[in-house]
Amino acid sequence: MPKKLTPSILNLVPVREGREAGDAFKDMVDLAQHADGSDYARYWVAEHHNTTSIASSATRQLIHHILQHTAHIRVGSGGVMLPNHSPLVVAEEFGTMHAIFGDRLDIGLGRAPGTDMRTAAAIRRNNHDGVYTFGSEVEDIRKYLSDEKTHVVAFPGQGTNIPLYILGSSTDSAHIAARLGLPYAFAAHFAPDQMDAAFKIYEREFEPSDQLDAPYKIACLNVICADTDEAAKYLSTTMSQFVLNVVRGGRNKLQPPVDDMGPLWTEQEKQIVESRFPVALLGSEATVLDKLRLFQTQYNADEIMAVSYIYDTDAQKHSYDIFEKVVQKYNG
Repeated sequence: MPKKLTPSILNLVPVREGREAGDAFKDMVDLAQHADGSDYARYWVAEHHNTTSIASSATRQLIHHILQHTAHIRVGSGGVMLPNHSPLVVAEEFGTMHAIFGDRLDIGLGRAPGTDMRTAAAIRRNNHDGVYTFGSEVEDIRKYLSDEKTHVVAFPGQGTNIPLYILGSSTDSAHIAARLGLPYAFAAHFAPDQMDAAFKIYEREFEPSDQLDAPYKIACLNVICADTDEAAKYLSTTMSQFVLNVVRGGRNKLQPPVDDMGPLWTEQEKQIVESRFPVALLGSEATVLDKLRLFQTQYNADEIMAVSYIYDTDAQKHSYDIFEKVVQKYNG
């Protein structure tokens, strides 16, 4: 029997064409305030480096900023890319925000650096192989945030038990999430190919923990909703241009939608871009509801974390409003 579905939001904090980083932060807060008090359970901010099209390099500062301007929605990291950071400092900084704002925090943890290797080396200047010690460093953060006695105390942080989440874009993190008994968020918004295998591994190997009794699956999906399928398709050309920019290794800001993508890409580039986003929930309310039901028949996720690359901020908020209604109808 299908389970009740929870909607949430992931924001990479894109910088729109004609605007700057400060504007992106205002847009980020505006969307968070729009979702505050709605059915959306959490609002996560990503971590990316060495790009001028996304302004989410200092994730924890952005989380603090969002918490300052909201009252209800949970706010967290999607995620803290742990190879870049000391587990103790992560625990202390989130513990500090917990002391200021209370129990509205999530810590999503990723095992990749969120950038290229040269930039990763510049972020963390020693030879620490955080990718390979990811599981033990997640456990370190858990201990720092728990009531366990440790030789080094994370203060503020100790005893807060801020919820941890494991992020993944391949099957590797599924094993870790299962072994540690933590919720698992799969990044199908940019790497959908291994989601089915990863979720099966996670469910099969899951071991209950103090935080979680049973598997909890979050699917991060591209979601673009509009009043009509045609309008949604038009809005989606912004996402297509964004992905094309990534494929080309460019630094373009988020572009306005266009009537025709044809002149902007080659046939090969079109195939590459479209092959990366086969699970997008795109269309009108009715169309997206049908697609969501089909998706849930296969994956039965507990939560959909919606990502929307939409240039017009009012259209973006309208898209999230429509998706909220879609989930309400799905839940009956």
